[in-house]
Amino acid sequence: MKKIFTLSVAMVIMAVLWSGCNGAGKKSIVVGAKDFTEQDILGNMLKLLITAKTDIPVEYKHEMSSNVVFAAIKSGDIDVYMDYTGTVYGNYLGYSEIKPAEEVYAIAVKEFKARYNLLMLKPLGFNNTYTLSVRTDTAEKYGLQTYSDLAKASSELILGATFEVLNRNDGIPNLKKVYNLSFKAEKAIDGTLRYTAMEHDDIQVTDAFSTDGMLIQYNLVVLEDDQHFFPPYYAVPVIREATAKKYPELLPLLDTLTNVLDDNTMRGLNYQVDVLKVNPAEVAREFLQGKGLI
Repeated sequence: MKKIFTLSVAMVIMAVLWSGCNGAGKKSIVVGAKDFTEQDILGNMLKLLITAKTDIPVEYKHEMSSNVVFAAIKSGDIDVYMDYTGTVYGNYLGYSEIKPAEEVYAIAVKEFKARYNLLMLKPLGFNNTYTLSVRTDTAEKYGLQTYSDLAKASSELILGATFEVLNRNDGIPNLKKVYNLSFKAEKAIDGTLRYTAMEHDDIQVTDAFSTDGMLIQYNLVVLEDDQHFFPPYYAVPVIREATAKKYPELLPLLDTLTNVLDDNTMRGLNYQVDVLKVNPAEVAREFLQGKGLI
């Protein structure tokens, strides 16, 4: 009997201690991030901002794919992270119709909350969408500023792009139809090989993300998608509604990131990490300090 009583008391004490660490009184949140440079920079911005401006302990989890981070915030394994309007609209909500950026954002905000109790806040200002880029001399030679300009010269140019973009319906096949593009040739080239191929003039046009730091490394011109073929991918903080209610100071704090970044600035931050090999946390800290946010 004594052993049973002792065991029961021990179990009660453990339960009390566990509830004290994980119950309603707990003041801690988990910041998440995806598995690429830009996300690590943005995740560190969230971590640093919350740490500097609140007394809430922060844990940081990164190196997650889009689907993993989405599952994590739905389950409560993370509380807040940065995502992109096009990813929310297309990947998570399942829409495929191309709409203006304002409509994509409005739909994503409304339905993310209705379906998943997730709050999508105001955009940071930059759009990490797909783009086409060319060398400076190519842009000058053919007068290229937009995709429509590119269409007029495309028959003289070789496109080198990732296999995925060359074959997806929301990639090159339908892009050619919208802009009446007809390249001299098309090559599937992945990773940084696209940029060295551009440097050697083996190709004259390539795909990229608009905030890719390698665009700076190779001094490429980003062309304007003047008919808005590619969906908007504006970066936005996403937070669990339950977390926002528990820590109401977080919403106005996260709103201080509204419109603090444009494409060129984000491209420069990515460049510091990818090319200059600066630690992402240091890049994030320096940016926030420069903006007077921490």
